[in-house]
Amino acid sequence: MSKGYVWVVDDDSSIRWVMEKTLSSANIKCETFSDAESVLMALERETPDVLVSDIRMPGIDGIELLNQVHSRSPELPVIIMTAHSDLDAAVNAYQKGAFEYLPKPFDVDETLTLVERAIAHGQEQRKEQSSQLEQSYDSPEIIGEAPAMQEVFRAIGRLSRSSISVLINGESGTGKELVAHALHRHSPRAQKPFIALNMAAIPKDLIESELFGHEKGAFTGANNVRQGRFEQANGGTLFLDEIGDMPLDIQTRLLRVLADGQFYRVGGHSAIKVDVRIVAATHQNLEKLVHQGKFREDLFHRLNVIRIQIPSLRERRQDIEKLTQHFLALAAKELGVEMKTLHPKTVEILNRLDWPGNVRQLENMCRWLTVMASGSEVLPSDLPSELISEKKNVDFENDTSWQKQLESWAKSALASGETEILSYALPEFERILLEAALHHTNGHKQDAAKVLGWGRNTLTRKLKELY
Repeated sequence: MSKGYVWVVDDDSSIRWVMEKTLSSANIKCETFSDAESVLMALERETPDVLVSDIRMPGIDGIELLNQVHSRSPELPVIIMTAHSDLDAAVNAYQKGAFEYLPKPFDVDETLTLVERAIAHGQEQRKEQSSQLEQSYDSPEIIGEAPAMQEVFRAIGRLSRSSISVLINGESGTGKELVAHALHRHSPRAQKPFIALNMAAIPKDLIESELFGHEKGAFTGANNVRQGRFEQANGGTLFLDEIGDMPLDIQTRLLRVLADGQFYRVGGHSAIKVDVRIVAATHQNLEKLVHQGKFREDLFHRLNVIRIQIPSLRERRQDIEKLTQHFLALAAKELGVEMKTLHPKTVEILNRLDWPGNVRQLENMCRWLTVMASGSEVLPSDLPSELISEKKNVDFENDTSWQKQLESWAKSALASGETEILSYALPEFERILLEAALHHTNGHKQDAAKVLGWGRNTLTRKLKELY
């Protein structure tokens, strides 16, 4: 069995002959080409384990071939060889992503060793890529087909080349930290640390030390020098959850770090420089906190460069079934038991609930069902009693739905002799929806326009018409 499959491209037939003999004798299948165009045509039908290319050839040269090959097969190791060896050629080859640079004349044994190393590297890369694909299939980063979640995905995609500050808004349990992780993982800082700190979970008198660290002897109990979260996150991302709970004096220090890129440990006298991207999250209305004097306006504007609004679970009901299946699979794997399936009636009930605890509540329910549901299929009777009582409330609300109320109003208005009820009802209908959207987005007009399905100009025009 062949140890690998290698392509060699060189306009010099003697080089092709030597390479083919060398590789074949080592049980490595080899195919040779005299020009880059032939290689690109062959790539349409198959991909080798390694490509060895001369750098200077008629037509498409080795560097351009390297670019085109990597645009099609990024994981394919490419070895660049040339008789015109110089620093510029070597640097250029490496910068373009070459696996290795091989100057001519080359030693046959060393070349064989290099090719075998490239084959092993390529196989390892493919194995790792396959493993990552399996993991992403089994456990995707964030699940969401609802339009509101697609907006979140688009925002993460647009920010993938940026290190700009981001503010994440959303109710408790909607997955704000998951989004923060995704922003980090898809950013230029992905290989650097992701450090999280929940403002609501830390006693106020410890927040300063947690963020900025302290020197030995800075206060009672400070027996050693301690790095804070800013130092730990240097080069990476610092996720500040529940930023609305940050005390005002710490807000002032945070603002200085964002402005200057440096800070002092508690009890310290030497400035420490850091390069940190800030991603903040809150379930609170920061604009309201600013108005109340509980949050610094200048810090708010520093953090609110880009805002991502995470929808509640009731705003993305079409994702509930898929999320439930995902969490049931995770719970079964975690507990080492068979995964539960969902009865269609159970799915109907889950889709109608309000989920005040959002995705976190759904995940916890799936863990509970994995342990407590007696059969392999989750029946409506298996659901926790508090969910059943919530379902009854939903059923009652459905009996007096807005459609029924609108119908009742229309019949009553017509019965009393009113006319032109549509010209009266439509502006009222739009006003109610507009106010609800602005309340939901904390007064953020662009976000309100999105959830309504309007453009920003339409929303501005409607505000003038309706008020």
